[in-house]
Parts: sequence; structure tokens; C-alpha cells
Amino acid sequence: MRVREFRAADWPAVWAIVRDVVRAQETFVYDPEMSEDDARAVWIERPPGLTVVATEGDRVVGTAKMGPNRSGPGSHVSTASFMVAADARGRGAGTALCRFAIDWARAGGYAGMQFNAVAESNRPAVELYQRLGFRILGTVPRAFAHPALGRVGLHLMYLEF
Repeated sequence: MRVREFRAADWPAVWAIVRDVVRAQETFVYDPEMSEDDARAVWIERPPGLTVVATEGDRVVGTAKMGPNRSGPGSHVSTASFMVAADARGRGAGTALCRFAIDWARAGGYAGMQFNAVAESNRPAVELYQRLGFRILGTVPRAFAHPALGRVGLHLMYLEF
């Protein structure tokens, strides 16, 4: 598994992943009807942020975006988001992307990393983040409308550096 900076030529593969994850409505709070242009505007970060891809050979199997969680007085805390292709899950792409984001944020002088809305039903992600040192600071009950499970909580998670 290799993680590298996003290139413009990666967009078709990244869009396929983003489209499928968003339309599944199981993990992200994005509009499932979002257009490709809207997805690109949301997913491709501008400096000081960064968008990366995870690859197996020549195939893009995952993507992440990272940057400051807020502007101004909150810009010392980073955030990141991760998506992995359905047929590539469970093979380490999410772990590689998350470790990359943490290392990037530490190297950039951020004080920590905050995840604002992790669906509590997304157990693989919650468990990964906890293995890497994140804590659940709180959960907004019934804040995420999961298509099969109904309304589930959204965790606020944090890793202090």
C-alpha cells in the first residue's frame, strides 16, 4: 500500500470512490445527490490542506483529505477524511491513509487532529481511530440517518499530539 499526493489524473478513480461512498449514505454526511463538480470542490484540498490517494500497484483504492479543522483561532487543530473503495476494504488502505494524515499534521505543527462527525455505526473506522490513539469526546445522539439502521449517533473524536 502506497500513499501519495493526489494528481489531476487520479480524479476519475477518486470520483468513483467518493460517488460510491456518498451514495451508500452509510458513513458520510454529504448529499448523496452531489454532482461530480461539487464533489471535486469538496474533496480536493487547497494549501495548507492536502489530498492524497492510496494505491495498490497502479490502482487507486482509497483517498484522504486533510487540513485545518477551522480557520483563525482554531487553525492549530487539523482534521482529515478518508474513503476506501468497497472492494479494497480490510486490506490496510484506511490505516495507511490515517497514519499518513496524522504524520502530515504532526509534521505541520498542528496541536492535534479532530474528526467532527464519525458515524457510530462505522465500527471499522471508529476502531481504527481508537487504535491510533483517538478518543471519543462525545456523541450527538441520532444525528446521522443511516439507510439500514435508522438514526445513529455521530462521534466527535480527537487525538492530541
